[in-house]
Amino acid sequence: MPQIKRVLDLPSLLAKKSFFLFGPRATGKSTLIRQQLTDEAFVVDLLDSRKYLRLSASPGDLEAMIEASGKSLVVIDEVQRVPELLNEVHRLIEAKRLCFLLTGSSARKLRRGQANLLAGRVWEARLFPFIYREIPNFDLDRHLLYGGLPMVWLGEEPAEELDAYAHTYLTEEIMAEGLVRKLPPFSRFLRAMGLSNGEMLNFTKLASDCQVPPSTVSEYVALLEDTLVGHLLPAWAESKKRKAIRTAKFYFFDCGVTHLLAGTRTLDRNSDLYGKSFEQFIGGEIRAWLSYNRIKQPLCYWRSAHGDEVDFLIGEDIAVEVKASARISWRDFKGLDRLAEEGVFKHYLLVSQDQTELRDGARHALPWQVFLDGLWERKWL
Repeated sequence: MPQIKRVLDLPSLLAKKSFFLFGPRATGKSTLIRQQLTDEAFVVDLLDSRKYLRLSASPGDLEAMIEASGKSLVVIDEVQRVPELLNEVHRLIEAKRLCFLLTGSSARKLRRGQANLLAGRVWEARLFPFIYREIPNFDLDRHLLYGGLPMVWLGEEPAEELDAYAHTYLTEEIMAEGLVRKLPPFSRFLRAMGLSNGEMLNFTKLASDCQVPPSTVSEYVALLEDTLVGHLLPAWAESKKRKAIRTAKFYFFDCGVTHLLAGTRTLDRNSDLYGKSFEQFIGGEIRAWLSYNRIKQPLCYWRSAHGDEVDFLIGEDIAVEVKASARISWRDFKGLDRLAEEGVFKHYLLVSQDQTELRDGARHALPWQVFLDGLWERKWL
């Protein structure tokens, strides 16, 4: 199996501070640790039942284990399984000046279980599925249908890998953690969310589709956020010339997971679904770029009450409209032009599959590859 070089550089991060490293299941956190930290770090894998049982019974044993290793860099993998260890981590950072990498696929147990979150002592990083910059010979259509989870992208049967992922991680583990009481309504909820991915949240409609109260839908959405399976994209509501919609959108973290939940088996190049998947792909790339570069700019979208819309706003610097079209024209700038009347953003970018560039002042139409490369080169910041 080929090895993909990830953008996230753990040694560089840990030279500055201890870190939480969060990411959805199967995004490659453990593999990344093996690739980048095997020689430098003492690794405590809490999926190892012996270490889990020992440390859950006696968290204070952590110090003796570290001392026996003779290393000052410590990785605790899946730390949410024993949240009590964070008190020991706190003490060892203060008393021994040790550096920790604390990984997990869910911040839910930590944040909602009142665990010691080590405020000020530990920063937070995220790991995402494979992104365009990491994959040699990138195949856009394959990524739009199957996504970028390592086990899926590198597998010979991506559809089977996706099915196994959904069954194992999105149902069994959530049930095992006691996060939902009944699986059938949650399964209906996942399908409904897959079908409405990238759309404004409508709790009343989702509740009707799932046959549960709106309050339960709200809890389910929070669960997807807490387990990093999805995220809300807030609306930018600062426009003065046009009344703005304030309802957030929801996106799953991976195109392949979205299609599996929605029951999509093929992706027609000329369909609306293809356009939504391309938009999700670009949004995911922007989120990863912001996170990996530790750029603290908010990511939003804008929609006016009259239906004018721009897909992604990065801080107050970059407005991005996404079109899957292979041919675009200045007419496709309609939403960007309406937003430009606010006089807030510096760059108005139309990102598409048209390989021809158009430019007029702050307005710039460019191919998606050029846009993503330009982000990493910080052309617009």
